[in-house]
Parts: sequence; C-alpha cells; structure tokens
Amino acid sequence: MVILTGGAGFIGSCLLKKLNDEGIKDIFIVDNLGNGEKWKNLIGKKFIEFIHKDEFLPMLIESNLSENIDAIIHLGACSTTTETDANYIIENNLNYSIKLANYAIEHDIKFLYASSAATYGDGKNGYSDKEFYNLKPLNIYGFSKHLFDLWVIDNGYDEIFTGVKFFNVFGPNEYHKGEMASMIYKSYLQIKNLGKVRLFKSNSAEFKDGEQKRDFIYIKDVIDVLWQMLNTENFAGIYNLGTGKARSWNDLVKSVFNVMGIDINIEYIDIPENLTKQYQNFTEADMTKLKTTGLKLNFSELEDTIHDYLNNYLLTDWQYY
Repeated sequence: MVILTGGAGFIGSCLLKKLNDEGIKDIFIVDNLGNGEKWKNLIGKKFIEFIHKDEFLPMLIESNLSENIDAIIHLGACSTTTETDANYIIENNLNYSIKLANYAIEHDIKFLYASSAATYGDGKNGYSDKEFYNLKPLNIYGFSKHLFDLWVIDNGYDEIFTGVKFFNVFGPNEYHKGEMASMIYKSYLQIKNLGKVRLFKSNSAEFKDGEQKRDFIYIKDVIDVLWQMLNTENFAGIYNLGTGKARSWNDLVKSVFNVMGIDINIEYIDIPENLTKQYQNFTEADMTKLKTTGLKLNFSELEDTIHDYLNNYLLTDWQYY
C-alpha cells in the first residue's frame, strides 16, 4: 500500500498515473480538493480511497494500517509562494510533515517528500544540495520547506528519507494552480486570449527584460526520476531536481508562440511591488549530487517538452495526463 499526499495535485496526480501504469492501485490519496477543478486530475486514476488532509493524520494514528504501508510519498503542501499567513504555512507545511515523518520512522516505512528550490532564496549562496545551513528563503513557503529539510538533517533522517528540491516543474495537470501555474501554461492562455504574452521587466542590471532565467523541468522527466528513487534500494538523501540548465523567459515564451504558429508578441510590464523583494531572477539546479547516485537522468530539451505539452495536451480536447 502507498500513501500519497497531494495525490490530486499537479505532481501527485502525474505520479499516481505512473503508479497505476506500473500496476500499483492500492493507494490512499490524501488531499484537499477545494472548490476548483483539481478533482479532474483524478479522472481515470485508480486508488483505494480519498481522504481529506485534515482527517488523515488522526485516522492514520488510530488505525492499524502501518503493517500494510510500503511507502509514504508526501507531496502535499500549500505551495502558494505569495501566501502571507505564516502560522498556516508553518502548521500545514512544517508541523504536518514532521508528524507524518515521525510516523514513518516509528513504523519503519519508506518516506519520500517534496522540498523546493524556493529554499535557496535569491541564490547568492548558490544552488548546491550539499549546502543547507546558510540558505535564506525569500518567502514563508520557501522557509517552511527549508525548516523541514533542516529538521530531517538535524535528526539524521537524511540517511533514510528521500527529499526532492523541485525547481520549475511544468506540464499537464497543473491547471488548477492559478497564479502558481507555470509560465508555459499562462503563456498559452495569454496568446489564446490576447494574442500576446506579458513578462516582467527586469529589476536587476544583470538581466535584460525577459532574460531572467529559471531551471524549467518537464513533469514527465520528474516522474521518471521519482519512480527510480522509489525503486532503488536504500535510496536516501536530499536532492535537487531540475535539468541543471537555466533558460530565459524569452526562450520559453518564443517556443510557445512557435508551437502555436503565432507571431511573437511580448509586452514587458513592471514587477508588482509585493513581489519585487522575493523575485528570483535566476535559478539553476546543481545536479552533481544526484548524478552520482546512478539514476538515469535523461532530461528533454525545453523546446521539445513545450511541443509535447501543447500538442498532446493543451491543444487537444482532453488536456489531462
């Protein structure tokens, strides 16, 4: 049996499909569907039961499920980087994770969890997953993920747990994320509705408008790596998961225009004041550590993944993976 928190979310639902494709269906999905269309990510998927995240921990502690659980995959979190309710984020992302991790320790259960590249802040201290104590996240979301990483390390659980620092993941099933959806998806919508794309002007002399860079990684490549992690004996540690190759917003948007067959039309706008101090102008995963594990890392080129995303999902009648 597998416990999959965040199982109706973007990465979680795509991993759920992979589990199903590999013949695994005895899965408990833990999530909060809310009032949007997140539920559509579960269409066609196989699982035992869906449990609301607020009801799950009490149920788990009171039940006798532990003997049947092979792995806990903890992807659930509030991932809204603009969320300002610090108490909620700490309770939801840190304390909830600690309780679930302690349960895994107590019952000797494999535990894989989602961290984030947001832990690196502005990147002045680099993007190495060998460095943890000098990081300065720019928002409470990144801070909550950073605190859990430190808790794992300080307790020595990085020797038995697997943590994954996701960089900019994009692809099908992200549609419910609103402003937190990828720029690929938002570009598609803007081109479809406006015939142009709006990008933030640069707030740094180091970058021209639209030349700020991020490490974009396709969801299918992410799922391939997660599957290998789950199926490699005694795999443990906290690892970056990006392509290791930063690309600009301009590169990204131009590729979307090209796939849609529409002339490039980019408008550069000012960064909102509330985002200026927490805006990352550059991210690039240092993949050295993960490359030493023996996993097969075959990351696709950005243009190829955008082509797949649009032609096989966004531009079709059924957009879900």
